[in-house]
Formats: sequence, C-alpha cells, structure tokens
Amino acid sequence: MLIEVLVSVLLFSVGVLALVGLQANMNQAQGAAKVRTDASYLATELTGLMWSDKANLSNYTTGNCDGYARCKAWKAKVTQALPNGVATVSVIAGDITILITWSLPDGASHQYLSETSIS
Repeated sequence: MLIEVLVSVLLFSVGVLALVGLQANMNQAQGAAKVRTDASYLATELTGLMWSDKANLSNYTTGNCDGYARCKAWKAKVTQALPNGVATVSVIAGDITILITWSLPDGASHQYLSETSIS
C-alpha cells in the first residue's frame, strides 16, 4: 500500500511539473505575441501620420526623421514600446516601406515589414 502511495505521489509531481512548464511556455508565447501586435500597431500609426501629412513624406525617411517632430516622436514610441526596437523608413515616389526590428529577452531577433503606397 505504501508503494502505491509513493507511485501516485511521483505521478502527481510529474504532472504538476509539466503544468508549470506549460504555463511558462504560454507566458513566453503571450509576450512575443504582444510585441508583434505592438510592432504592427506602430507601423499602422506611422502610415496614418503619413497619410495625414502627404506634403512632408520625405521628412519621414530614416535620415530625416530626427529633424521632424512627428516622426521623431513616433520613433521614440518604437524605442519605448519594443525591446531594442529600431525602425527604418524609406519613401520612394510615394511607396513607403516601414521595417521595425526588435529582440526579445531570449536573444531572438524579429522584424515586422509594412509596405504601402501614398499618392
């Protein structure tokens, strides 16, 4: 009878450890999904800013962004919202490419690419 109790305690312990591992993986996946969603939102936000400011599209490129207040504020949001977040924006004849990269605490590097046209 004592052996049966010991075996049942062992099986229960293995089950609890498996649940703890599953919870840890779910938390990690949830965090990664949140960062991806934030990157998508930030790219959409910049596209909206650019649509409302068509006359100044060239000010949103990576080289000119620091000198233009609206773009600089958006770039600061990227740095604040994403871990090691960096944004690269190119504007060529109304074709806009937004590349946002970040790295998660586990060291994995990720990117979000958005392409659109504003005419």
